[in-house]
Amino acid sequence: MDTLKFFLGIGLAIVLVFFTASVYTQFTRDSPVPTDRETFYQVSTIDALMQGVFDGVQPVAELKKHGDFGIGTFDALDGEMIVLDGVIYHAKADGKIYRAPDNLTTPFATVTYFDRDRTDTTGTAMNFTVFSSAMSGQLPSQNMVYAVRMQGVFPVMKVRAIPAQQKPYPTLSEAAMNQSVYSYANATGTVVGFYTPVFFKGLNVEGYHLHFISDDRQTGGHILDFTVPVNTPVEYDITPEFYMILPTSGDFTGADLSQDLSEELAKVEK
Repeated sequence: MDTLKFFLGIGLAIVLVFFTASVYTQFTRDSPVPTDRETFYQVSTIDALMQGVFDGVQPVAELKKHGDFGIGTFDALDGEMIVLDGVIYHAKADGKIYRAPDNLTTPFATVTYFDRDRTDTTGTAMNFTVFSSAMSGQLPSQNMVYAVRMQGVFPVMKVRAIPAQQKPYPTLSEAAMNQSVYSYANATGTVVGFYTPVFFKGLNVEGYHLHFISDDRQTGGHILDFTVPVNTPVEYDITPEFYMILPTSGDFTGADLSQDLSEELAKVEK
């Protein structure tokens, strides 16, 4: 009898071990994979966009898995993307803001999870040119990627959005000739964007690349110029990891990305 009890006990223990292992495996399989919040996640390259690679290659629903903060554009270069607090907004050429549906695709976008690491304060009122020079000089290193966020009232806010393009696609410079430009006085809202270092040339916009969205979510777009008041907090999230998705088909595969388009890009950005 004692021997029988012993073997029954061993059998029960083995069953419990396999049951526990099965539950653990199922739990880990069903549990969400932890997200790395320190990654600068990018779809395609800015030089590809410069050459008219405008077809969307990734749904915005996928972008949401990689960040709650960022900027970009949409399929066919239709307007400007602003990602703020996990919501993806679509600033169109009609001057209005829409929520982007999950199935809308992007040919170029950058996102991360915004976790503030430092805050600098403007020492004087600045336009975009002065801001870019003065604030980059305050960074602990100009060789890092930073997510950049400002919230406040901006005496001048000049933004643009480019309308959807038709195939055969023009270059970005050509498309920008038909951009819609809007200027707002005392605009209350949030500046969203990134600072990327010089060695990102060809991959992304060097320096500050910023978009704007108003607090009422009615207006916004790519910032061409602005006035940042004195004593405005500029929040930074240092983002040391970089992950890029490249299109595996379409116009991207045949684009000549060996050219230096930095001067042309600077004109388009401003």
